[in-house]
Amino acid sequence: MPTRGGSVHVVTTRRHYKDKVYETTLLRRSYRQGGKVKSETVGNLSHLPPEAIAAIRPILKGEHLVPAGTTAEIGRSLPHGHAALVWKAARQLGLPGLLGPPGRQRDLALALIVARVLRPASKLATTRWWHDTTLAEDLGVADASTDEVYAAMDWLGQRQEHIERTLARRHLESGGLALFDLSSS
Repeated sequence: MPTRGGSVHVVTTRRHYKDKVYETTLLRRSYRQGGKVKSETVGNLSHLPPEAIAAIRPILKGEHLVPAGTTAEIGRSLPHGHAALVWKAARQLGLPGLLGPPGRQRDLALALIVARVLRPASKLATTRWWHDTTLAEDLGVADASTDEVYAAMDWLGQRQEHIERTLARRHLESGGLALFDLSSS
């Protein structure tokens, strides 16, 4: 007879006999006797539905089951992947450093550029769109006013010549090909 204690676990066995498969699910206890590991069947769970057996397994491992919908409530879910991808690509290309020193103006300008890649629109429409993605939160500009956005555009305009020269040094070479967007001309 086994000693008290031992871990209890669920074991499912399958037997094939002729054209049928017989499945048995047992509640078993493992114990040691005379230096050997043995097990005894505590109960037969075969009559339970598969969902109940699936719930028993984690419970025996010490997990706590909670009814669905009782612990979490989704208040709002924002699209993130596309904004995170373009923001990451901008960082990998060194765009934040190219724009200027860290600060509110640079963050606003960067958010406007990333938004322009994702969804070209007016400045006002862009600030509204920010609240439908995680971009503004990620860049810390969710609370930006229209005046701040226009001030950031002015700040970026003052830095335009420096940015263009830096990009030209980085990417242009003698005899190389340069492409220009003249759609706003």
